[in-house]
Amino acid sequence: MIRFEDVSVTYEGAAGPAVAGVDFEVPEGELALLAGPSGVGKSTVLGAVSGLVPHFTGGTLRGRVTVAGRDTRVHKPRELADVVGTVGQDPLAHFVTDTVEDELAYGMESLGLAPDVMRRRVEETLDLLGLAALRDRSIATLSGGQRQRVAIGSVLTPHPEVLVLDEPTSALDPAAAEEVLAVLQRLVHDLGTTVLMAEHRLERVVQYADRVVLLPAPGAAPVLGAPAEVMAVSPVAPPVVDLGRLAGWSPLPLTVRDARRRAAGLRARLADRAPAPTAPAPPATPPAPALPAPRPRFGPRLRPRLRLRRETGTTPATVPAEPVADVRSLAVRRDGVQALRHVSLTVLPGETIALMGRNGAGKSTLLGSLVGLVEPRSGQVRVGGAVPHRTPPRELVRRVGLVPQEPRDLLYADTVAAECAAADRDAQAPPGTCRALVTELLPGVADAAHPRDLSEGQRLALALAVVLAARPPLLLLDEPTRGLDYGAKARLVGVLRALAAEGHAIVLATHDVELAAELAHRVVLLAEGEVIADGPMAEVVVSSPSYAPQVAKILAPQRWLTVAQVREALA
Repeated sequence: MIRFEDVSVTYEGAAGPAVAGVDFEVPEGELALLAGPSGVGKSTVLGAVSGLVPHFTGGTLRGRVTVAGRDTRVHKPRELADVVGTVGQDPLAHFVTDTVEDELAYGMESLGLAPDVMRRRVEETLDLLGLAALRDRSIATLSGGQRQRVAIGSVLTPHPEVLVLDEPTSALDPAAAEEVLAVLQRLVHDLGTTVLMAEHRLERVVQYADRVVLLPAPGAAPVLGAPAEVMAVSPVAPPVVDLGRLAGWSPLPLTVRDARRRAAGLRARLADRAPAPTAPAPPATPPAPALPAPRPRFGPRLRPRLRLRRETGTTPATVPAEPVADVRSLAVRRDGVQALRHVSLTVLPGETIALMGRNGAGKSTLLGSLVGLVEPRSGQVRVGGAVPHRTPPRELVRRVGLVPQEPRDLLYADTVAAECAAADRDAQAPPGTCRALVTELLPGVADAAHPRDLSEGQRLALALAVVLAARPPLLLLDEPTRGLDYGAKARLVGVLRALAAEGHAIVLATHDVELAAELAHRVVLLAEGEVIADGPMAEVVVSSPSYAPQVAKILAPQRWLTVAQVREALA
């Protein structure tokens, strides 16, 4: 169904090919997982299937890509629309209508399907993806995960023969991700749909794959094979595979169920040992970091409160050691929806808190309240002693910085080098500070690259570096691991731990349970805008079927959270 024949793609101005020697086939009715570190060309391979590469992106494609017998060099994306359905990394770029129901119907309208067929398929898709309650909602009012489900639904309704999905679960909560993957599996098994999917959160998807196509490095030829075979040699692997490697299991398990069946001996070895804390406890009286004085620079698409900046010549202020942020009985109503109800939260210096909960639970709204983007309906919010939504941006940016779900909101220079240079100037940081952070988070990002040409993970690394250059006392991160591979996440964890050790407070909204296990001191679970749990990571998540990390599920009832804890205990 999908055939690559010695394909290479070179973009204009690039020093070498983005991908080279790509030669593989995905038969009809199979799910193929495209894996590899960030920036190795996974999105380029997916774009070649839909015809977006090279017809939309430019560049030179050598070799041949065929889909259902159609050569994508000859057939443009609109001529492949009846065969290929595509969901990219950015759902917002996918939408063409205003409401959920209209978006689900749009693709079918473009293909000229009969109204009764369209109505039936829309209803089926609303039920399949749990979108029925959102059918009349404006897309602009949806959470990131809800938008991602709508984007997936909009390509399912035309019933394409081939689905091309770029990180389809990156913004989904664990339960929603399982629902979407179950739908894809049904399409593959029952209808013979062919799926090619790129995903960094391999713990979610590898067990569903019929085969894995691994891109080990930029320009390197892919490694093909069954999931267990490829994972044995892959530089990126989920925790269940890493634990299997550590324990010496062969063949390597791909699911929690398989691992639990083999884990009795490992549990016995760990029975008399206690897990070390995944995140060092915050000091009782941590040093409050000096507040930078701001000099905001605002791009045409930049909300003034999103970005931390410093102003030349002002004296750094100080922030009370406790608390960095204090939320009491907060209620927020947005676009007719009660987003938050009676939320109370205290954030101490040096503390790392993970906000978790299903899509639409209110996590991003709570972060927006802390940075002044959202005005409370009732209750109060204070950050560094200030009321965020009433504080001028020049003062507020001395207290808090936010990296939003869409990193492009912070990026408006023409090159990575220019973006970093401006960040260093505005933060009064030594030249090269931002650039060093980018390299630490995700090596290989070129100075001359335009931010819009970067992968989702590379853009996120750049946006993080821009905000971190100013070293804010309170750092807010909204889904900070979208587009990041395991190595990049490990580097991010190292950077954030170092900031927390210096007294910076960190609050991250995330669906990445593995990141939370590595980093968070506390977990705050939200549901329907209310706090339903608030406590230490191990106590809150170990017994949860949705939010427990893989290691916790495998080694339960023992309270191990990460492979690193197990490795340290066995050393």
